[in-house]
Amino acid sequence: MKNILEQIVETKKAEVLELKKRVSEVSLRQQPFFSRTTLSLKQRLQAEDSSGIIAEFKQKSPSKGEINPAAKVGEITRGYTEAGAAGLSVLTDTQYFGGSLDNLLKARGVNPATPILRKDFIIDEIQLVEAKAFGADVVLLIAACLEKEEVHHLAEKAKTLGLEVLLEIHDESELEKISPLVDLVGVNNRNLKTFEVNIETSLRLAPLIPEQFLKISESGLANAETVLRLKSAGFRGFLIGETFMKTSDPVQACAGFIQSLQK
Repeated sequence: MKNILEQIVETKKAEVLELKKRVSEVSLRQQPFFSRTTLSLKQRLQAEDSSGIIAEFKQKSPSKGEINPAAKVGEITRGYTEAGAAGLSVLTDTQYFGGSLDNLLKARGVNPATPILRKDFIIDEIQLVEAKAFGADVVLLIAACLEKEEVHHLAEKAKTLGLEVLLEIHDESELEKISPLVDLVGVNNRNLKTFEVNIETSLRLAPLIPEQFLKISESGLANAETVLRLKSAGFRGFLIGETFMKTSDPVQACAGFIQSLQK
């Protein structure tokens, strides 16, 4: 019986095969956003006045099902930026997370000056080119579904495209997959195999992540107290989706969260 991560990766491999039949790297490089100069999420998070919040647009997940299916990506991501989010994260996986590349395009269109992370299960170079073509500044690589050599190879390709790389880890065994070419290391407090969430994962791994990488904590960040605790442990970025998206007004939830951090 495959766990959910294995199922997702299997689906993604089939999707990538289809993508390569339909689209060429040459055609992706001709898209309008491909030639834009990318923005640095790392620099934005390091800024003196940064909120540290990477606000995510997420409508569905394998563990929670539908979260906010009627949400409008342009309206909400623009609201996140206006509320003070340092960066945005947009899900582009359709089958499991209800995302799309169209959502990434729309978010880019209304947020020209905000760094955007393409959140997906990236296993092939073509997805990096696609990310750049659809307006992303940062790509996610997930250590749990890539070998060490694959992380390094994909990070190298991302760098040639001008993209920053966020490598996501879940436990001590994945620390050895950190490539010197990645920019940010994220600790996902949600175990992608069981979907259980535990903030202690971030606190446990923080001192083990080499200092040259900016640290990001992801998942299960429900209140300002947790973020402040993680800040004191050395984290500079905090990826939050569900906490905002499950409310009737995600933008107000984000604004209130950021305000509570500044008190």
